Amino acid sequence: MLNNQSYLQDFGLVEELDEQAGETITGGYEVFTLKNATKYDITYVVDGKSWLHKPNETWIWSPNGGGNIDFDTDSRSDYVQNKSYNLADGGTYEFQDNNYTRGNPYDIDLYTV
Repeated sequence: MLNNQSYLQDFGLVEELDEQAGETITGGYEVFTLKNATKYDITYVVDGKSWLHKPNETWIWSPNGGGNIDFDTDSRSDYVQNKSYNLADGGTYEFQDNNYTRGNPYDIDLYTV
């Protein structure tokens, strides 16, 4: 068995087999983690369903729709700037104050951590 696994590792197939086994175990669902490192309540939509994520909360997701997230990158209630991502299986993501715009303290984005 170890010899066969060594041969499979040489071809890069062991990781792929592990991923396939993981999807079989979870029923094909993706699993990812979302954290809110901002001081704002963040409303977002994952696979068509709306959620409210409070500051400093961490949630572990296993949605059945592919892990698509839509959220407003501006935390003010009177301004909307939507953004969408397809979150990767096994990923850990964190809402943070964004690091690429200056002058708007209300801008947030979702980062891989």
